[in-house]
Amino acid sequence: MLRTADALWNASRLFFGQWNLSPSQFNVLNLLSHKPHGFSQIELGRLLITHRSNVTGLVDRLEKRGLVSRTDDAGDRRAYRVLLTGDGKRLLEQILPGYYTLAGQAWGGMSVARARQFATALAKLGKNAQKIPIIKEPG
Repeated sequence: MLRTADALWNASRLFFGQWNLSPSQFNVLNLLSHKPHGFSQIELGRLLITHRSNVTGLVDRLEKRGLVSRTDDAGDRRAYRVLLTGDGKRLLEQILPGYYTLAGQAWGGMSVARARQFATALAKLGKNAQKIPIIKEPG
């Protein structure tokens, strides 16, 4: 499983590198494309399964390129909403056709039903793995 994850990560890193993006940066843009009112950085961290300090760096780099913007969160004065900009939308429009083509190749003609079963099994595996207590090494 780790070899598969590594192979997918390396392939996606090379693919998104054409646009000077990391796979994680693409994930941020893709998530925001489905949420017109954006996400807080905390929400993005949960969706990306990463620490909020990592989200801050991702958003900083994307904002510097003009692909996302931060606006004040009306519901929480301490937080920002991260929104996809017009440039971010246009970049996604360039990326997504090739992304879908390559994703289809990676799935290797697996049926939609089988892919859903596989995704469900992986989600369960992930939840089970999160329940495993972390054992610290002595020393």
